[in-house]
Amino acid sequence: MIIENHQIAYRNVASKYYNFVPEEIDLAFQDFDQILTSHGYETADVMFFSIISDPTASVMTAEIFRQIEENEISQISSEEDVNFRSYFSIDGMLMTRITDQFDEQSQVKFWELAEHIQQHNFSQSSPYFVEYKRSHSGATYVEMSVGVR
Repeated sequence: MIIENHQIAYRNVASKYYNFVPEEIDLAFQDFDQILTSHGYETADVMFFSIISDPTASVMTAEIFRQIEENEISQISSEEDVNFRSYFSIDGMLMTRITDQFDEQSQVKFWELAEHIQQHNFSQSSPYFVEYKRSHSGATYVEMSVGVR
């Protein structure tokens, strides 16, 4: 099922661009967490990323986002290329949810969103975003979304 008019909104978000083979996405997550924590920043339980490159490319480009408890980043040197936004928001999005078989279903859901854009004559206005979430019962799920107009 695809939901229209979805929104992503977070406060105090740090981000960094990475290039990696899709199988090594966890290494990029670990690297970014290490950069933040080694500089004394406390990450919240919010992590998401945007897919900048063609999702079928052998090397993926993504911007990884982490919500932090602090309201600024001043301890990280510019060589680390970490960006900070006090408020991050995108609205007017299409969203679908993945509740199991994350690796297999991510490609399926990506193409479902792309097909929905085409069928409804939307134009894409943002990269694809993948948000890792947890339900009240503790189950992990993923929301995949893309901005449209």
